[in-house]
Amino acid sequence: RPLLATFFKSIDDFVCTFLDPPLRPSIDPKHVLSGNFAPVDELPPTACDVVEGSLPPCLHGGAYIRNGPNPHFVPRGPHHLFDGDGMLHVITFTSPDGPIFCSRYIKTYKYTVEQKTGHPIFPSVFSSFNRLAASISRGLIIFARVLTRQFDPVANGFGLANINVALIGGRLFALGESDLPYAMKVTPGGDVITLGRHDFFSDKPFLNMNMTAHPKMDPQTGEAFSFRYHVIPPLLTIFKIDANGKKQPDVPIFSMKSTSLSHDFALTRNYVIIPDMQIVMDFTEVVKGRSPARVDLDKVPRVGVIPRYAEDESELVWIEARGLNVVHCTNAWEEDDGETVVMVVSNPSSIEQALEGLDLACPKMEKIIINVKDKTLHRHLLSDEVLDMGIINPTYSGRKCRYAYAGIVAQPMMLVGVVKIDLSVEDSASGGIVASRLYGPGCSGSEPFFVPREPENPSAEEDDGYLVAYIHDENNQESMFLVMDAKSPTLETVAAVKLPGRVPTGFHGLFIKESDLNKL
Repeated sequence: RPLLATFFKSIDDFVCTFLDPPLRPSIDPKHVLSGNFAPVDELPPTACDVVEGSLPPCLHGGAYIRNGPNPHFVPRGPHHLFDGDGMLHVITFTSPDGPIFCSRYIKTYKYTVEQKTGHPIFPSVFSSFNRLAASISRGLIIFARVLTRQFDPVANGFGLANINVALIGGRLFALGESDLPYAMKVTPGGDVITLGRHDFFSDKPFLNMNMTAHPKMDPQTGEAFSFRYHVIPPLLTIFKIDANGKKQPDVPIFSMKSTSLSHDFALTRNYVIIPDMQIVMDFTEVVKGRSPARVDLDKVPRVGVIPRYAEDESELVWIEARGLNVVHCTNAWEEDDGETVVMVVSNPSSIEQALEGLDLACPKMEKIIINVKDKTLHRHLLSDEVLDMGIINPTYSGRKCRYAYAGIVAQPMMLVGVVKIDLSVEDSASGGIVASRLYGPGCSGSEPFFVPREPENPSAEEDDGYLVAYIHDENNQESMFLVMDAKSPTLETVAAVKLPGRVPTGFHGLFIKESDLNKL
């Protein structure tokens, strides 16, 4: 076995050195992992200092957790931003001595196998298949490694769990859509432990073994809804996880005609809304020396609306929506006694660039109004600014909200500020933006998250709370945890915590309040 592993590695090195180059920027590790995208080492729980303002009481006893890609090994060949191993960056407010910060890898099957081999061996649909000779060679290496049991993706998965974190059924999960989620635990001392891959106590084998990284939780019922895509029929499957964290029967969607790499979806009181986008998975591209993940410009995007408790797809309504490729669903709700569904989404202006970089795709925030009965759809641009990573006050999930908050996207792939959008304002000169803040020259941040000031007060105003995010300053190489006043027209700083380690640019996160953290 060691001789075989060495042999495979030598072939892999040859492919990386002689067959892969030249690499396009989106898979060139020298480009992808530059600046604040460079990986960091794990950091055990370490005390932090509040260097500005004071932390609001609603944070006390809780924790903010953000996920993101952080390659465990320096890539020897092509590497896409989505390929990095998942790492959680956690700041807890449970100690009387002040905040505690910690960064830990999610110990996925991929991570543990490659930790033993000492180098990466798992393939990536985004970067492994690059040019014909390299694609064929790498495909043979992958087949040989599986055949010789270097790794077993069928039994154990091959996901990175590097996109999101979610509370489902009272448990904390790290998620990536190529695999099942991994259950995680935050210890009283602020450390992060991987408990293992989780199938939600399914009575039957969890066919296809993956789910979206953006499950939708209903704060009223405690239920979670999710979906998964696959390359064999059914190409799309919807399912529910009950309030106790147990998976319910699948609802296969056979009317999905191609494998859409739908990243997100929406949930309302009565409906699940699924985008069918132009980013698809097509493994015939591999024999052409190209990535199976591609943009199909001939495909007409659609939006599917199905009752959330449907047992089959007989009541599913598909509506064509040219030019609408939903990347993230910020919120959705119903109007007109359920005849109208309203969605707030981010949509790339240049879908052909979506796999090359979020900044190049130029996403913008839109309000989508769907008449379910008439099967019609209308789009309203909320702002001309390039915006993504939209969030709301989470207590308004699935019901009408007035405000949304989103990151200002700039090159290269960074969020350089945040805006507050009044969704009730249309056709104004500002596009409904009622508050805005730039982080400053050389500074970039993560997706913001809204924390209500009085989480247990049902009569609190919707925007009465705080936006929290990690911010990194390239000028002094310092990272901060920033708390901003969501009511302020400038989203002014309420508190800032200097972090003991750098937080790389990443993806999604959440704040867990004290009562939920204590139950984990």
